[in-house]
Amino acid sequence: MSLVLYFLLVCIWGLSWIAIKWQHGDVALEVSIFYRFFIAAITMLVAGKILKLLQQTSYQDHMWFALQGASLFCFNFIAFYVATSYIPSGLVALLMATAPLFNCVHGRLFFGEPITFNFLLGIFFGLLGIGFLFANELSTLQLSTNTLSGVFYSLFGTWCFSVGNMLSVKNTNKGIRPYTATSYAMVYGCVCLLSIIFFKKLSFNFEFTTLYVGSLLYLSIPATVLGFTAFLVLVNRIGASNAAYILVCTPVIALTMSSMFEGYIWTLSAGVGLVLICLGNVISRMHENMFNLAIRLFKWRPVRLTDQ
Repeated sequence: MSLVLYFLLVCIWGLSWIAIKWQHGDVALEVSIFYRFFIAAITMLVAGKILKLLQQTSYQDHMWFALQGASLFCFNFIAFYVATSYIPSGLVALLMATAPLFNCVHGRLFFGEPITFNFLLGIFFGLLGIGFLFANELSTLQLSTNTLSGVFYSLFGTWCFSVGNMLSVKNTNKGIRPYTATSYAMVYGCVCLLSIIFFKKLSFNFEFTTLYVGSLLYLSIPATVLGFTAFLVLVNRIGASNAAYILVCTPVIALTMSSMFEGYIWTLSAGVGLVLICLGNVISRMHENMFNLAIRLFKWRPVRLTDQ
């Protein structure tokens, strides 16, 4: 079941990149993000009430839901959208793919989760693969204030995403199911977005076009309602670090969609990147005993970082 959710989520979030691009226009990014999570939150709350999926919660639980909503459904998205105005989307994707490393460190600090060598090796191959995927785009990048700003916002957004993952783990450890936590967290994320919108005095305009409405609905229902619920279920099942590796794989689907709708042409370096990402995925998900057995064939003894 976890494997099915994993690949389903890679496809859903991989398709969301092109949908996010279609959201750019006359509507302020904070307002578009608010529309997305408002629709998603209403959908989840109504479905939760009808299907009796929402658990009883305490005031203390809602404090953690609010923190999760602010980090996972507000500040991280704003940071990523702002980052794309400074640097190419390929570099943003590469920096977002460091989420497993953030989760790995946070998981070790807050929950004592082990850091295995095969996981770090898998992440290395995955990030290297993304570098090959976006080699042409990154080769034109020049070091400047804008570049540093874009890198900062990308890493800040990734850090917020990781913090949201840790809060989800905490909620799960308290017996709160992902559906309940996600539903309420989205509500608080919307409240946080509303505060920013009113502070910046942005207008609630809307684009009544097929492209904008269609992409908004896709981002709200499949990418958010289904996507984040499935992702947080995976965080609970396979751990935050392994679940976050999805962000390393999604650029492959994103580039496939780009080749269909934007004329992206696959190159040799992109093909190499795809192979490296797949290899990294296999290594990072490999059971440690299997990994140790494989590398013993080469008479190489791995070092478990947590034992140092």
